[in-house]
Amino acid sequence: MPSDIPHIPESRRRRVLVWLVPLVWTLGLGLWGLSRQDSVWRDEAATWQVAGRSAGEIWAMLANVDAVHGLYYLLMHVLFEVFGASTTTLRLPSVLAVSAAATCVALIGRRLAGFWAGLGGGLTLGLLPAVQFYLQEGRPYALVAAGAGLSTLLLVSLLERGPGRRAWPRWAAYGIAVLVCALLNWLSLLVLPAHAATLGWVRAGRRIWLRWAAYGSGAVAGALPLILFSRRQSEQVSWIPPLTWTMLIGPGILLAVGGLGAWAGRSGRAERKALSVAAVGLPLLAVPQLGLIGLSLVQPLFQDRYVLFSMVGLALLIGAALGAAVRACAPRLPRAAGLVVPGVVGVSVLALLPVELDKRAPASRIDDVLAVAGEVAGLKRDGDAVLFVPAARRDTALVSPGAFAGLADVALAVSPAASATLKGEEEDPARIRAALLGQRRVLLVTDAEKVAKPPSADRDKAKTAVLREHFAVVADRQVRGRRVTVYERRG
Repeated sequence: MPSDIPHIPESRRRRVLVWLVPLVWTLGLGLWGLSRQDSVWRDEAATWQVAGRSAGEIWAMLANVDAVHGLYYLLMHVLFEVFGASTTTLRLPSVLAVSAAATCVALIGRRLAGFWAGLGGGLTLGLLPAVQFYLQEGRPYALVAAGAGLSTLLLVSLLERGPGRRAWPRWAAYGIAVLVCALLNWLSLLVLPAHAATLGWVRAGRRIWLRWAAYGSGAVAGALPLILFSRRQSEQVSWIPPLTWTMLIGPGILLAVGGLGAWAGRSGRAERKALSVAAVGLPLLAVPQLGLIGLSLVQPLFQDRYVLFSMVGLALLIGAALGAAVRACAPRLPRAAGLVVPGVVGVSVLALLPVELDKRAPASRIDDVLAVAGEVAGLKRDGDAVLFVPAARRDTALVSPGAFAGLADVALAVSPAASATLKGEEEDPARIRAALLGQRRVLLVTDAEKVAKPPSADRDKAKTAVLREHFAVVADRQVRGRRVTVYERRG
């Protein structure tokens, strides 16, 4: 039998395994501990309570708050309607998205530097600590990472194929992927200057540049109304602190690791062209990080989740370094070469085990709205009143309405859904004070002592003042970042 006959199916197996193994691996990482011991923290609670509203109520709310997440909320509304509200429905889209991003990393790495680089990069993405946090998060950042991975894969395929008449469907898909990412989080448009850096690195031809500019501009134009409108809601990010040198430590470490990965994997088979993993991965890692830093000098915006998609570039670079290690090992130890990537991944899993366990524990988030709802259910009596300080802590009741059945929300004037807001509209301080003075027992839901901030709103000051002057504490519970205190009227 000719020796080349079995080589064909083996090559086909490798072409499938290079993306299938990272896909299944990342799915496994995401499904492991998905419920986080049945905990939901405040950011996810926003997704949960908005997804439970009607499409009309969501649309009305976006005019006042969270327009930047509108597409994501509508998507989650559909999923909640079809599959029901649960932590699985809340988080599974992020698991699937990161798995798709890992598949894209594997395919890009294989195209540019071979099987082991693709496999190593695909397996790496889900292990990165920042990715592990958002792998199981009911927010849109993982979906943006998947879109960035897809748009980068499409760009690589277009650069490899060169300009041609039949390239327009891929260019259209590229523009749509960038646009959808921008509608999920418009800071993802930083992927465009990253891709521009890649085009400059490989000295792309004029036709490639023109098509990239056309479809990229189309994506920007499609997202521009959302960008302009969401800027009117900029007070939502007013809590983000100004950029400091300590904030730059994390991006600095990432860029250093990425640079080492680019240097270690510099000798790839793709060097027959200018297109290489370094030309794709390094700009994808560096440009969004540096771009967000630059924007934060104008307005504080620096949060690593806004550029989570840059981790796709880091995974590509680490994969290239692993592929280079396999090539270096192959001439001297051919049998051991095939164990390099599995061995490094296995050691990484063990080394990162504390991180992996921590990200899957309720303590990895600042609070848990479900745990405190359980405490309320155990402490309440029919006819009791309930207060929330600050008003945003009403998310506990919105996510777990059954636990608050029978309690009078005496400060609430208009419900969140009716007021088209996240936390509802409350009465003025005088009316809140009068309502409280007519109560015998009050449950106060607030932040745990170690994370609580002094009340700043006049309404919250009025609530705490009345409780302090006219009520006595009879029970106090703190659990997972939240606190419920039971007050009884003196005398």
